[in-house]
Amino acid sequence: TASAHNRMFFVEVMGAEAGFIALYSGIATGAEAIIIPEIKGAEQNLIAMIEAGNSRKKSSNIIIVAEGHEAGGAFAIAEKVKDNFKDYDVRVSVLGHLQRGGAPTSFDRLLCTRFGARAVQLIADEKYGYMVALHPPDIVPVKILEAIGRLRTVPPNGDIVQTARALGIAFGD
Repeated sequence: TASAHNRMFFVEVMGAEAGFIALYSGIATGAEAIIIPEIKGAEQNLIAMIEAGNSRKKSSNIIIVAEGHEAGGAFAIAEKVKDNFKDYDVRVSVLGHLQRGGAPTSFDRLLCTRFGARAVQLIADEKYGYMVALHPPDIVPVKILEAIGRLRTVPPNGDIVQTARALGIAFGD
């Protein structure tokens, strides 16, 4: 739709404190840019990124925005850049909690079954105060107090961000 109608889509996903959903969905959808809280200064460089695409005759853009970015949500960022691009029909979509309602995949179903089996085993072993976690390829016990004691965020120079950059996805930095 974006390509066929010369549109620039700003799609806001959950991620008030961490940009994992934006990062993963941006890679999966082939977005031109991903705006996450862990990488600062994105909107200033977003205009230059879009202009570079225009010089290559790019007719559309999809920009994924984590709701917790310093510049604001998708509406705020779209407002900051849309006046520079009169040729585009700018659209904003806020997925919010709607994205939680997808049908589970076979991977999801298997993972939940594995989590349940491991949790039951922890109870049988009288190992309380733990939760289960995926540490590929295994399901492992993790102390609940250790799990809730810190916020896990996207490493700005980590493997997944580097993968996105290798695919040509911009982060605005």
